[in-house]
Amino acid sequence: MHALTGPWPWYVAGPLLGLFVPILLLLGNRQFGVSGSLRALCAATFPMKAEFLRYDWKKTGAWNIAFALGIVLGGFVAARFLGMTTPAVSGATRDALAALGIHQISGVAPAQIFSWSALLTWRGILFMVVGGFLVGFGSSYAGGCTSGHGIAGLASFQLPSLVAVMGFFAGGLIGTFLILPLLL
Repeated sequence: MHALTGPWPWYVAGPLLGLFVPILLLLGNRQFGVSGSLRALCAATFPMKAEFLRYDWKKTGAWNIAFALGIVLGGFVAARFLGMTTPAVSGATRDALAALGIHQISGVAPAQIFSWSALLTWRGILFMVVGGFLVGFGSSYAGGCTSGHGIAGLASFQLPSLVAVMGFFAGGLIGTFLILPLLL
């Protein structure tokens, strides 16, 4: 049971994740990534006149929806039946957040920032609404999300994916070390 519930070493998890890309391509000509599922879900549930959502989602998007639902279902099964709990936040991360004024750390996301009551503040709207829009827009504009570019794109030696991943890392570093301290 520990093999399922405990962390896997990088030399096991990395190659297994890396093998997903060629297996998906060989078995069904499918791309590994999550951002396409939101587009497919929106096209399936809210058909609109927006050009971006007018496509045959049943042909290409059904796979994305099933993949995303599988992620949610897997998380539910792990939490409910395997006794998985929220991963621990390291002491260094707790100290860094405390230095920024975040002291209520329970779980992975601090409740001072990520909660319904925090959403009603200017900071909450900025983090959740504006940040969510920027992530959604950015993944659409970049032609995929971090998992799509970082795993599938790099595994198939696509130069645009390398550029996108470098942008993701640069944006993460800038956001963490320059923008976040200003907002907190």
